[in-house]
Amino acid sequence: LKHMVSFNRMFVQVCLYFYCKCLWRCLKFVMRKLTGRCELQRICYSIKPGASRTMKIETSLRDSKNKLLQTSVSVHPDAIEKTIDDIMELKKINPDVNPQLGVSLQACLLQIVGYRNLIAEVEKLRREPYDSENPQHEEMLLKLWKCLKPDSPLEGRISKQWCEIGFQGDDPKTDFRGMGLLGLYNLLYFAERDATVAQQVLSDSLQPKYSQFSKAEWEKKKFDKAIGYSFAIVGINITDLAYNLLVSGALKTHFYNVAPEAPTLSHFQQTFCYLMHEFHKFWIEEDPLDIMEFNRVREKFHKRILKQLQNPDMALCPHFAASESLINM
Repeated sequence: LKHMVSFNRMFVQVCLYFYCKCLWRCLKFVMRKLTGRCELQRICYSIKPGASRTMKIETSLRDSKNKLLQTSVSVHPDAIEKTIDDIMELKKINPDVNPQLGVSLQACLLQIVGYRNLIAEVEKLRREPYDSENPQHEEMLLKLWKCLKPDSPLEGRISKQWCEIGFQGDDPKTDFRGMGLLGLYNLLYFAERDATVAQQVLSDSLQPKYSQFSKAEWEKKKFDKAIGYSFAIVGINITDLAYNLLVSGALKTHFYNVAPEAPTLSHFQQTFCYLMHEFHKFWIEEDPLDIMEFNRVREKFHKRILKQLQNPDMALCPHFAASESLINM
């Protein structure tokens, strides 16, 4: 009986799926006849540029039964212009009569293809392990120290001083295992591009509740890790959070709203800086008892960011330069 119920339920779901698919195709056909425009035209002409438009264009192309339209979301960036011409020809749209459509479709495809390429670039960095024999890796690590502790020379490459910026031991290379070079790239970007904020967050992470103690009490407690959190380790953890938001597609809303064309690694790193700053404020607001509550606070923060990204008009960090060039395409 159980098997029969399961089969019936599955059968109904399959029938419903095909019914909806057929209904949607019929609806599209009727809309084209009534408006004289294909679905791509209707989207571009009725929805403002940004995530709402690009995501609908992406869904329309991906779900199309036409091979050209399906594969257009994964073409090489250099082939986008030709792909647009092929789509216009396929849809029998005169580019001279509808010049704005080609421009709008190109802007959307640049974002869609760029997002896929960004995932590949970020994944490559994540998979590349930190190599202490690589001079470039070592140079980046030492630069991170100089940016965060400009007035405190590092006594040696292997040193307990690394704990002062939030690494777990005397050699940071072991802490990069989870996120590879991506963790180092993000930390260094934050420390270099937003030095004042990064140094302030580092300082606060060591003593976020300083104001609650007298100086004498603080002197007794300042080495108690339960008071704050480890800056570098949290940075690597927030890198993981940003990476998962990217790969899951959740960051499409943000990137399609702030990047006028293809989102780049800089966009991803700017987003990391924003998440670090916001997580730091969130940590202080949550006022956890100790570092053992980190996972709970992180998960709550993750859910809040996901909820914000469900808003199609959301731009996590609209103040970055990338968003200033978003034009009405």
